[in-house]
Parts: sequence; C-alpha cells; structure tokens
Amino acid sequence: MITHLRIDNRLIHGQVAVAWLKYIGAKAIIVCNDKVAQDPIQKMALPLAARNAKVLVFSVAETLKYEKDNPDETIFVIAKFPQDAFEILKTGIKVGSINVGNAAAIAGTKYVMVTKSIAATREDAEVYKKIAELNGGKLTSQIMPHNSVTDFLADLKKAKLL
Repeated sequence: MITHLRIDNRLIHGQVAVAWLKYIGAKAIIVCNDKVAQDPIQKMALPLAARNAKVLVFSVAETLKYEKDNPDETIFVIAKFPQDAFEILKTGIKVGSINVGNAAAIAGTKYVMVTKSIAATREDAEVYKKIAELNGGKLTSQIMPHNSVTDFLADLKKAKLL
C-alpha cells in the first residue's frame, strides 16, 4: 500500500532519506517519474542517497504495477511533479496521505513562490486542485514530520494561483 505520497522535485535528499522514511515506517521508497526512470545515472545515484533503504526508480506505470503486486508492503512514493502524483491517483488507487514537500522553481516557467520552498505555475495549481479533488478535497504541505501541516490549496489561493 502507498502509505505516503510526497510531491518533491528534489526527489531523495536528507529530509526524505532520514526523517520522512523513519516517520512513515515505509519498507520501500519509490521515486516516480517517467523521465527519471529512463535515466541510468539517476537510477544508479538515487538509491545511494537513501542508504539502508530499498529504493526503486519507476515510471508511473511501473509504480502502479509494483503497488498492485505488493499490496502488503508499506510504500513511500516520491513524485517528482504534481502531474506524476495525479497520474497515480486518477487510477483510483488509495493512498494513506499526500503531502506537497518541496518544489524548486523551474527556469523558464512563470512560477510563483507559494511558500518559501514551493514554486508553482498556474498549470501546476490546476493539477494540485485535481489531486485534492481525488483526496476528499484536501491537500497539505509539510516540510518535515515535526513541522506544522498547512492547507496547500489555501496557500495556492493566497498566491493567487487558484
């Protein structure tokens, strides 16, 4: 079961490899993005960032297949972009919790800093809204497990993206 789905375009880093993995109690981390899954360098390097953890680098389709084939495994999915998370959720798969972690600004896009660590475009905001709709109308943001949880849709509205 996908216990936790985090949207974080930095993928695996210290916060994920140490704090979130322990907090969630997951047995596996899946980095989910079609392009990353085709990059042999990232497929080799990303598992090194989370030593002592099972790390899989999958496309959206491979993530869904793995979850289906391993229903009793506690899985932590890190989606690179909101679209990756939406592609998973629109299949009807149930996820324990969804969190927008970090989203570094992408050069050449018309982004707005929604929080100190999350940049989004209007297109991203629409996808986040669809994710929330598939998650009972809510979507949260939380940097670290010990940080407070915020209503990410409210943050998007405050940033005038919704």
